[in-house]
Amino acid sequence: MKGWRPWIIVGVLWVAATLNYVDRQSIFAMFQPIREDLHLSDWQLGLLSTAFLWTYGIFGPLGGWLADRFSRSRVILISLCIWSVITAATGAARSFGELFAARALMGLSEAFYLPAALALIADYHNQATRSLATGIHQSGLYIGIFIGGAGAGWLGDHQGWRFTFYLLGAAGVVYAIFAAFLLRDAPRETTAGLAANYGGLVAIRGLIGSKQFLLIAAVFAVASMSYWMVYTWLPLYLLERFEMTLTSAGFSATVYIQAASFAAIVVGGWLSDRWSLRRPGARALVQAAGFATAGPFLFLTGSTDSMPLLVVALIAFGLGRGLYDCNVMPVLCDVIDPHLRATAYGILNLLGCVAGGVMAAAAGYLKSSVGLDAALQISGVLLLGCAILLMRLRPVEAARYACSQ
Repeated sequence: MKGWRPWIIVGVLWVAATLNYVDRQSIFAMFQPIREDLHLSDWQLGLLSTAFLWTYGIFGPLGGWLADRFSRSRVILISLCIWSVITAATGAARSFGELFAARALMGLSEAFYLPAALALIADYHNQATRSLATGIHQSGLYIGIFIGGAGAGWLGDHQGWRFTFYLLGAAGVVYAIFAAFLLRDAPRETTAGLAANYGGLVAIRGLIGSKQFLLIAAVFAVASMSYWMVYTWLPLYLLERFEMTLTSAGFSATVYIQAASFAAIVVGGWLSDRWSLRRPGARALVQAAGFATAGPFLFLTGSTDSMPLLVVALIAFGLGRGLYDCNVMPVLCDVIDPHLRATAYGILNLLGCVAGGVMAAAAGYLKSSVGLDAALQISGVLLLGCAILLMRLRPVEAARYACSQ
């Protein structure tokens, strides 16, 4: 589609994506004052993460199916409004039960955003710009992680954790009103049949019948295992192995990776678009190259005692992750029916949350038996396996599945 509208859509959704991750991440930066105020145990704090993760994963396929069957833009706006109200309500929690319920509802409401947003971007952008557009949008997630950590932590330190949630929630509601004037579904001719009568089970059956989708899903699940292991345990690993301070470990575990991912997701998206115009399947090969880079350097992260080498390894891991992330939805578009894009991504989210949660817990067991260094090395090997799988992926032009009821 020509003109500025496709890029306006990306810009509007970039802000929404940033808010999405700021709102979900900010609670982790304020665990200490929340624990003191509500007299929570570490186990209860951990359950707050579980409440979000499980509901987010479980409701992902439903959110994707609704975005495929009805208006993508409306699903996005409703999701944005609801999670913003819940963010504000989090600040009013007076007990662990109320806080747990707020986090569970946060996971439910945010589960509807990402599948719909990525599918809407794919509707507006063709082969020439799809990876770049997706990459720009996904960069908002990295910015949100940073702001949700550093920004929310600073604000909570100065104004209190309750005020921080009130402010973030109000900002989201105001932005939803603004976004309502700009977000529109793609023209009918580019999404013909968007609201076709696909039943949920029929849609899932159509996806499961695709070997290519199953390969993509397997890669996404295994990659999520590595990601969750890194983001859950890397700060503690750096604290113990390199004897860093808590602040230095938190900085090193996030900033190097996120900054590198931000750069790779934009540059990699542009390169993928250029290459895919000349070679079918180029996007999957870019993803494979990303994992072929990230895997060995993640292995090095669990092996080296040198601080300079550690920084190089974390940056390289972030670069590899960015090359993968900017092409997830574009690769899906190469192999599945366009009417099932959001549903497909919702299923990926479900698998990623389940697999990632299992690995995060398993790493805790591995820590006491073989150590976190071995867990990082195992995660690096898993990413290399993902690279090999992606090289077997073949695009299916104008993919169609038997989705009649």
